[in-house]
Amino acid sequence: MGCVASDFDDPRFTAFGLFSEAFTGLTNRFAAQFEQHRLSSVEFEVLLRLARSPQNRLRMTDLSGQTSLSTSGVTRVVDRMDREGLIRREACSSDRRSSYAVITEAGIKRLEEVLPGHLDLMQQWFIGQLAPAELDQMMESLRRIRDAVNPCATAGSDETEVESTASAA
Repeated sequence: MGCVASDFDDPRFTAFGLFSEAFTGLTNRFAAQFEQHRLSSVEFEVLLRLARSPQNRLRMTDLSGQTSLSTSGVTRVVDRMDREGLIRREACSSDRRSSYAVITEAGIKRLEEVLPGHLDLMQQWFIGQLAPAELDQMMESLRRIRDAVNPCATAGSDETEVESTASAA
């Protein structure tokens, strides 16, 4: 019987473990604040992605690619948020099989209620933990990893326009 060599101290486990622990810790801190505004983390992500997209809308398939949701998962979330008046569906004039999710005024208002506290939490627990150069390097690294593992992550959006708008603020 052969012995399989294992290195449980492999730094790759440590690197991914630290990333995962940091993400989970941040997600838990954010989730509590979202709940105060009657939103789940996924609903917040959908609202934010729509608000940051051209014309405040995305095709349902693009919204699925930009989130952690499957196509059927996006349909369920959009249907629920549509019933709550936070987003609405619009038919695609060029493709009858497609539809758009569009953030409503009520969705914008809910997002505006959440953002100040969310930005405070991000500053305290994430951005504020890094020097500006560290943050820039981390964003560059995360973007490279994201593009490799999820090439659809920016589907339906002009990321350079969103980023230049964000950096101008």
